[in-house]
Amino acid sequence: MRKLGFIVVFLIGWSYQASAQSFYRYRFEEPWSISASIGPTQYFGELYSFWKYNEGVQPDWNANIAFHRTIGTNLRAKGEFSYIKMSGQDPPSDPRAFRTPRNLHFRAQNWEVTGVIQYFWHPVKVPNIHRPLWNPYIFVGIGMSTNNPQAQLDGEWVDLRPLTLENNPYDRFITVFPMGLGFKYKLNVYMDLTFEGNYRFTLTDYMDDISAFNVSEFYLDLVDDYVSGRNPDRLRLAIRNPDFLDDNGMPDVDKILRNNGRVRRGSGLTHRFDGYMTVNVGLEIHWSRDIFDNWIFRNRINEKRFRF
Repeated sequence: MRKLGFIVVFLIGWSYQASAQSFYRYRFEEPWSISASIGPTQYFGELYSFWKYNEGVQPDWNANIAFHRTIGTNLRAKGEFSYIKMSGQDPPSDPRAFRTPRNLHFRAQNWEVTGVIQYFWHPVKVPNIHRPLWNPYIFVGIGMSTNNPQAQLDGEWVDLRPLTLENNPYDRFITVFPMGLGFKYKLNVYMDLTFEGNYRFTLTDYMDDISAFNVSEFYLDLVDDYVSGRNPDRLRLAIRNPDFLDDNGMPDVDKILRNNGRVRRGSGLTHRFDGYMTVNVGLEIHWSRDIFDNWIFRNRINEKRFRF
């Protein structure tokens, strides 16, 4: 009986230990994770003002990868690298915006690097297995983005920044301030589904290369470059209003001079900077010391694994 009792106790202890070790892999706090997402982009500026006019959505797209680290009970830090495409044009504009006659447009393909702090509703400094099923959050941060708007001329896309159409040089890189809301849904121990809306405030009014109300302050320089042949593209890109073009679609210099350059270009509100918004869906993988053994390369024959 003693031997039988000893065997029973040994088996119970061994079973408990094996079970504990099977779950032990999930007890670690895993502060690091990596994510990737994709979604639409909407620009807001001189060629699009969703807040004031009924202009319809003019979406493009973006994609990003990010690295996350838990730094507090409800706090995580994120470093993000993004490709962001945006554009805007007059044709869909509400007539009340007085934009249709300008016939202006732009596109941009920007690269962005940002760092943000996320505050979660539920604690995030917990072992992987204890992550909540869903967890909304807010975030704010700072970053840098390239700024190289283009417009089409004679069937080719032309970089606008080097041309300084408004005689006001602006930087190739701009500061951005991302902020917004997000939501995470736990798919399993190692992976979450993410949904995030992110609006970037900027410190520039030239993401679309348009800021001045009209060309009256610099039209003489534009005309001089056009007539002299030094850089005729400046006038052709700055003034595209059909009312100031000749029968061949080229700028009507006499009409521009008679009008003293009062050709509408932008809002003239230089304190109202451009911005853009992204809405992304993605996947986030929490990096664990046993992620390859237990999830990616699971041994289905020799050992029973636990899935959540």
